[in-house]
Amino acid sequence: AVLWALIVLMSGIKGQPRSVVVIYALIAAGLIRLSRQWAASLLLKAAPQFKPIRSDQRKNVIIYGAGPIGIQLLRALNETGGYRPVAFIDSNTSLAGQVVHGVKVLRPEKIGKVIADESVDEVLLATPSALRGERRLALKALEAFPVTVKTLPALEEIASGRVEVSDLRPIDVEDLLGRDPVAPDLELLTAQVHGKAVMITGAGGSIGSELTRQLLRLGPKTLVLFDVSEAALYEISLEIEGIQRRLQKEGDGAGAVTTVVQILGSVLDRKLVTRTIETNGVEVIYHAAAYKHVPIVEVNPFAGLQNNTFGTLVVAEAAKELGVERFVLVSSDKAVRPTNIMGASKRLAELILQALALDNGSTIFTMVRFGNVLDSSGSVVRLFRNQIRAGGPVTVTHPEVIRYFMSIPEAAQLVIQAGAMATGGEVFVLEMGTPVKIDDLARTMIRLSGLDVRDEGHPDGDVDIEYVA
Repeated sequence: AVLWALIVLMSGIKGQPRSVVVIYALIAAGLIRLSRQWAASLLLKAAPQFKPIRSDQRKNVIIYGAGPIGIQLLRALNETGGYRPVAFIDSNTSLAGQVVHGVKVLRPEKIGKVIADESVDEVLLATPSALRGERRLALKALEAFPVTVKTLPALEEIASGRVEVSDLRPIDVEDLLGRDPVAPDLELLTAQVHGKAVMITGAGGSIGSELTRQLLRLGPKTLVLFDVSEAALYEISLEIEGIQRRLQKEGDGAGAVTTVVQILGSVLDRKLVTRTIETNGVEVIYHAAAYKHVPIVEVNPFAGLQNNTFGTLVVAEAAKELGVERFVLVSSDKAVRPTNIMGASKRLAELILQALALDNGSTIFTMVRFGNVLDSSGSVVRLFRNQIRAGGPVTVTHPEVIRYFMSIPEAAQLVIQAGAMATGGEVFVLEMGTPVKIDDLARTMIRLSGLDVRDEGHPDGDVDIEYVA
């Protein structure tokens, strides 16, 4: 354009001002620019459209809890690089508005807006497990949002080291309890265990394995693990070895020096039971070996009665003959006015112990009745979790049915404390607090898995709830 203007100026044509060079150049440049923009817009409209790729592929998360654990978690997330913390949520009003390592602390009321604005996929719960009430309020608030909730282990599990991203796991089922956990009495826990030879039958089961873990930390001289399942016995033995190594590193000599003995066999084998008690000088027995699944025992009544009732008789008689100090039976609330074979077999086992307790022998016999134990083998929680993973449906017997629950650690602590408190023939139960509605439990588990319940109000949900009689 400038060249053309110069040619016109130098052509000798009279009346051409010298400013024509600049003016013509500007006009020509503007017209060329507009023509190119117009052509580009036509081409863009005709071409297929693609969404721009996000340069930041990290997962947006919210950390619920801005205390020391939450700050440690933030540092761990920043180190791994796979997560992008967009906010802290904390109910502490003094923390609201503060910025921690570049992340703002907000009140719980703002969580919905943050989830929507930042496309949050997960909420990471970083509140101590001891503050169970606060955790339940947080979970209740999060139910309404399409996010997956993960949590950290109990505070005592991570107190000795740094919080790692690998520590994150799905919410603890204990957080779904309608009450705070029952605090154990440490003096009672150690009273009849420390420095003694202890035997656990059914040591590889849900309750037996938790008893084993807790008893080991109380420093028994010998821990005899008795189980009929080789696989279960192997698994709990491996776990106990790991706990002992950890206790050695932490300088806790009590559980680290405990002698652990594995016995593979049935409680119906009188000779094996007697030899085991005698050889290891067993002083306390926790009898957790039992068949407990009601439908299976119902169609196999002979096996259920033989194991639950006569197995208890064999171990109890051997304990009495050999002068064992204490015998604690893990029973069931289904033994109260039993309506099925499993409940009847456990009630008969209780009657056997109460009869033995009437004899003025040296052995103290006692029983502990459980309600529904959260996340134990055959628990409704495990069933729901598996059904949710499979895409549903989640099966509930009735919309209004309620149950009382306790956690596995609570159950094990109750057994140990009952053994210390017993004077002979008593039945111990745990005050279970507020019952949990099974339908609410199912819906909560679905929502906190980041999914929606499919029903009449939400036909596009992810998981159905099916009511079966």
